[in-house]
Amino acid sequence: MNINGKTILITGASTGIGRAIAVKLAEEKTNIIINYSSSKQEAETTLNMVKEKGSDGIIYRADVSKQKEVESMCREAVNQFESIDVLINNAGATNFVPLHDLEGMLDEYWDKALNVNVKGIFYTSRACKDELEKNNGSILNITSIAGCNGTGSSIAYAASKAAGISLTKSLARVFAPSVRVNSIAPGVVLTRWVEGQDEHIQKHSEGTPLGRPASPEDISNMAHALLKGGDFVTGQTIVVDGGYTIT
Repeated sequence: MNINGKTILITGASTGIGRAIAVKLAEEKTNIIINYSSSKQEAETTLNMVKEKGSDGIIYRADVSKQKEVESMCREAVNQFESIDVLINNAGATNFVPLHDLEGMLDEYWDKALNVNVKGIFYTSRACKDELEKNNGSILNITSIAGCNGTGSSIAYAASKAAGISLTKSLARVFAPSVRVNSIAPGVVLTRWVEGQDEHIQKHSEGTPLGRPASPEDISNMAHALLKGGDFVTGQTIVVDGGYTIT
């Protein structure tokens, strides 16, 4: 897919993986909608980084778990740039609860994980469907190896990411043949999500073949490659974890 000049909507793009993807794709002279839910200042920083790469963009506040907010965001993207060609569902939510702590896995944590990590993908994909189909676009969901092996920051998070992987397959069927839908499942990535979680980082990086956690740029490089060079790939989950899941 030639993404030069295309319009790309990235949810949860104010920091971390979302920011890294926005900056990487900005190298292609794109238009980027930087979605955020609460981190406006960080979203503005991402926008400045995008513009420094020579691309255009806007920031837009929307809670992806709220259908009406998502629909408004997609309308604004079309109003600003006349199309949506690529959707990257990166927004995510979790609470760190040890897997063995079943009593600590509160209903509100379940709701948060499922609403953002699953419904968020569905709402945004549905809202962008007509534009993506018209433009032979692409959807890329950022999931997690937690959805493959049942580990991660909590049981609810792992379950929600497994649902995201399943949803990727379902949407790949529904959006075919005009739109490809894939996901990237990172291992531990050094973002603010894992600040202070040294034991968690060590557990998921030491002893793996590549011996380190991922950087946000490791994920953005794969996103760029999959969008540009994956024209015959759909319904797939690409694991980016330094080999953690094979040990």
